[in-house]
Amino acid sequence: MSRTRHRQKRRSWSRTLLLLVFLSAALYAGVYCLFRAPDQKQEESSPVQTVNGTSQEPQGTVQQASSHHVRKPDFYTILVSGMDDGNGLNDTNILVAVDAANNYIYGVSIPRDSKAVWDSKSHKINAVYNAGGMEKLADVVSDQLGIPVDYTVLVDLQGFEALVDAIGGVDFYIPIDMDYDDPYQDLSIHFTKGMRRLYGADAMKVVRFRHNNDGTGYGSEDIGRMQTQQNFLKAIAKQTLTLSNVDKLDSFVKIFQKYVETDLSLGNLLWLGKEAIEIGTDSIDFSTLPGDWKSPYIYLDQEETLALVNQYLNPYVEDRVPEDLNIPS
Repeated sequence: MSRTRHRQKRRSWSRTLLLLVFLSAALYAGVYCLFRAPDQKQEESSPVQTVNGTSQEPQGTVQQASSHHVRKPDFYTILVSGMDDGNGLNDTNILVAVDAANNYIYGVSIPRDSKAVWDSKSHKINAVYNAGGMEKLADVVSDQLGIPVDYTVLVDLQGFEALVDAIGGVDFYIPIDMDYDDPYQDLSIHFTKGMRRLYGADAMKVVRFRHNNDGTGYGSEDIGRMQTQQNFLKAIAKQTLTLSNVDKLDSFVKIFQKYVETDLSLGNLLWLGKEAIEIGTDSIDFSTLPGDWKSPYIYLDQEETLALVNQYLNPYVEDRVPEDLNIPS
């Protein structure tokens, strides 16, 4: 081999190696930019007192307020809402805490009849959306529970059905016999208790069911329905958060873009999805905000709610105290 050909071959290998380096760098940069951890909502500036027309920070107050709002790493709160019947009411509201640092996901259902106060008037919390959309709903939930809502997700009914169909249906144990008809909504729900593979339309009927035509059913309509919804979401997670569904990622993204409104970016969603797969479904759990029914509202139990917030939902290092919560009585 001539010296000239040898130099050409070396230059060819050098160019190839350099190209591989650039491609690797581009791939790394692309993945790094695409999979992006969400930002955490930060507390507004600490209180400032005014003395003789001059702003002064009260001694110790700023430092105490600041330490009370130090956030845990990789901890996010996401309010997931679903429209149940197309009348503008969010009958399904779940505040989800994602603790990627400690590997757990916890969802807390908010009863639709929970008492909420805004504009100095009392309402049921499922009416907040009609008054100001997801932003107002997040503000009301945040005010009551004393913690920030970092992000919101609004799911259209058709999106729920499309997701269930996309994963090939969900094996689910229907907890009770269901026999209900509503001609005004063109809704008929008829299932017998037991295990069944549910596809989109039937899955929606099961999670919407509250009581039978004769008034029987769960015994506690909304509490029973929320438990069924929570169990069904766990079943969806078990089938969705697996590596076998990687080939369906494109379908999931399209469904999400078409039927879901959220302030999370695609990169945020991919990051959260990756974390959820790593966390695993055994570390995903649900409960319901504790309260008692006294017509026309469910009144949340302040002590039990505070304990639940601190155990599962609190994104701050320090525990919340009763003064942080604003639960209407």
